[in-house]
Amino acid sequence: MLHKELQALAEPVLEKVRAHPFWSGLRDGSLPEASLVHFVEQDTGQLLPAYARALARTAAAAELDAHTALLGRSVTGTLEARDRLREKYAELAGPLGLPRLAREVPEADPATHAHCCFFQGSSAASFMAGVGALLPMVWFNFQVSDDLLERHTPGSRYAPWIEAYHPGEGYGYAVRAFMGLADELGESASPAERARLVRHFSTGIRYEWAFAEAAWSRPDWPV
Repeated sequence: MLHKELQALAEPVLEKVRAHPFWSGLRDGSLPEASLVHFVEQDTGQLLPAYARALARTAAAAELDAHTALLGRSVTGTLEARDRLREKYAELAGPLGLPRLAREVPEADPATHAHCCFFQGSSAASFMAGVGALLPMVWFNFQVSDDLLERHTPGSRYAPWIEAYHPGEGYGYAVRAFMGLADELGESASPAERARLVRHFSTGIRYEWAFAEAAWSRPDWPV
């Protein structure tokens, strides 16, 4: 099954992501405030909307109604998740002593901009390229949010945010549906189309690491 191949490709990168100082600092409460603010602003202001638009373009390119329906439902779910995360952060900012989010949508930093362009370009290229580019965020969000919930230090500063960040038990159904889509396509696609999906997936998993790295390091990009 194709999803097994994709998981095998993702696992080494996923381990590095889970061990990254951004996520480990979130787990134990040592993460600098500015890193969390940067992450939430870039995620909710830029990345999740770009992901939703890529879902919509890929859904429109699907040949089967079931695939269009799955991806279409995920458009709404992604935008609702964006709104929920911003609302939860606003609720927790005061009690946790965190800075409030900027009122205006922040400009995308170079790493986020590249990630958004990857979604846009892949979803415009073909249905298979779009699916390959979209799968890593679904899989990594599921794995990382579960890991945060299971391994965070109880009572640590960001524990309430970690609980709010988790998408809920029902998210597992969406992940399994996306992996089922990958398996269907792996069975029906030509070797060239299958290879295109895998290639875009392989690129996408590295963007998941780069996004955490940019939030952690917050480089002083030259103007």
